[in-house]
Order: sequence, then structure tokens, then C-alpha cells
Amino acid sequence: MKFTRYLMILLTLSLAGSIVAAFVASDNVAITNDVTTIRVGHEQAETNDRHLAMMEFKELVEEKSQGEMEVLVYPNAQLGSEPEMIESVTLNDLQMVAATAFTQYDQRISVFELPYLFDSYEEAWNVLDGEVGQDMADLFLEDDLRILAYFENGFRHVTSNRPIESPEDLSGLVIRTPEFPISLSTFNAMGANPTPMAFGELYTALQQGTVDAQENPIANAYTSNFQEVQEYLNLTSHQYMPLPVAINEDFWQSLSTEEQEILNNSAEEAAQFHRETQRENEEKMLAELEEDGMEIVEPDTSLFEDEIDPVYNSFRQAYGDELVDRIIEAANE
Repeated sequence: MKFTRYLMILLTLSLAGSIVAAFVASDNVAITNDVTTIRVGHEQAETNDRHLAMMEFKELVEEKSQGEMEVLVYPNAQLGSEPEMIESVTLNDLQMVAATAFTQYDQRISVFELPYLFDSYEEAWNVLDGEVGQDMADLFLEDDLRILAYFENGFRHVTSNRPIESPEDLSGLVIRTPEFPISLSTFNAMGANPTPMAFGELYTALQQGTVDAQENPIANAYTSNFQEVQEYLNLTSHQYMPLPVAINEDFWQSLSTEEQEILNNSAEEAAQFHRETQRENEEKMLAELEEDGMEIVEPDTSLFEDEIDPVYNSFRQAYGDELVDRIIEAANE
């Protein structure tokens, strides 16, 4: 009996060892069912730099966590519009989102979108990666949104079926904008007729003539094939817009310190990847849009700058001078 019991113990230990071995991959990383899955949504196409940056984030997280964290990326507004996805993150129905529509929770973040606030990408990045950017991110914690990094959305330009060389050319133009107060007030100040609309509806609206024009970064116009329904790309550079990447705060707090560090570092690295990729690709995109028949117009942007004082005055009246002045000072450091 003792021998039989001893034999059974040996067989049990041997079987347990086989099971453990079966869960060990060739790189000695344990593969178990205890994988933390993070679902991330965004609104752009798979060919867009935004998606490439989110796939970079996915690769970094999964590599740094040695497979113990899994990132599932959902592009093309599969999980809803930007406002809908952000709301899903506040409820932890979706863990993360890369989007611009955060003004529904605090209008102060729209300060970054004030027209002609930044003269270069570098000025914008200095502000976003510094104290002002962190202070702005902290505003959203009470809505269970933790901004991990500011990805790149870039400078915005106007596409249209007539050249836009001065504010007079915008007069009466029905132009689609996001439903952001700063975007609406900017084009109202310049004499256009801004019309909010979900991005997913925009191509059809341009095709059918529901709107005459739209404004977006070059990458968004390029990957959405707007050259098929618009004749001119006017390099107005009227707004810079960052792309906050946010995670649900309750979900964040459920993670270990090590997991939080992995997500933080990966988000910051992916943000740099996004910025560099978009800068490198813009010239190529412009050339290809031109090859496809779109005419590139380079207006004197100072003519547009002369029209936007009412936008600044309105923002200062609503939120005070300090925030705007801090950003202008930080941008020039």
C-alpha cells in the first residue's frame, strides 16, 4: 500500500509538472488565463497614423508585460462616435479611448484649440508635455477619465470646392466642424457657416453637397479620401488639436503598480511615435493628394489671424486670462 501511495504521488507530481511545462512558451513566459484585457476605441481608419500609433501602443504593452496584458484596438468608430466612446470609458464599458471630444466633460481643455495659438508642433508639445498639460489632464479624474498621454491630431486645414485664400472666401461657406465650441466660434468669426456633424457621416455629406467644406488635419483628409469629393486643400493651419488618450480611472486603480507603469510608459512612447510618424508622413500625403488631382492652396494665414480676436475674448471672459496666458508663456519657453 505504501508503495502504491508513493507511486500515485509521483504520478501526480509528474502530471503537474507536465501541465506547468505546457503553459511555458519558448521564451520562458508563462501563458495563463490571467490576462488583463484592455479594449481601446478610436474613430479613424486602419490606414490612419492614429491607428498605427494605437497598434504601437498595443505592441509595447504586450511586450513589456510579457503577454500578461492584452490590448484590443477597435478603429473606424466601431464602438461608437467619439462622445459615445468617451462616455463608455467613464462607465468602464470600454477601458480606453483615443479621441478629441473631451469638452463634453470640461470645456477648459478646448484652450489648446484656440485658433493660431501655436506656431509650431514643438510649441504645442512643450505645453502638452509640461505642467499645463498635466493640470488639464487632472480635471478629468472626477469623471473617471485619466489622460495617459497626448497623441497627435495636428494642425487643421480646410478642404473645399473653391480656393480659400482669405476670410472673404469663407463667407457663407457651409463647413462641417466637430461639435466643439471653439471650432464653431472660430469659423463664425471668420464668416463661415459651421455645421457640426459626426466624422463618420462626413464623406457622404460632402459627396451629396449637404456641406460645402470641412476642416481636419491632413492625415484625416488623406485616409478618408476626401480628394474624391473636394477639389482644394487649403493650408490654413487655423487650429492645433491634441489627441488625449484616456483610461477609465476605476480600471486604472484596479491594476498593479507595475501594470500602471507599463501603460504609462507605453502611452508616452506611442505618443512620440505618433508625433514623429505624422510629421514624416504629411509631406508624402500632400504630394499624393496633389497627384490625385487635389489643388494645394497656401494662403497668407495672417489674414485669418486678424479675424479671431472675438474667439479669444469669449474664452477669456468664460474662463479667465490666467489659463490662456500660461499657455502662451509656456509655448514660448
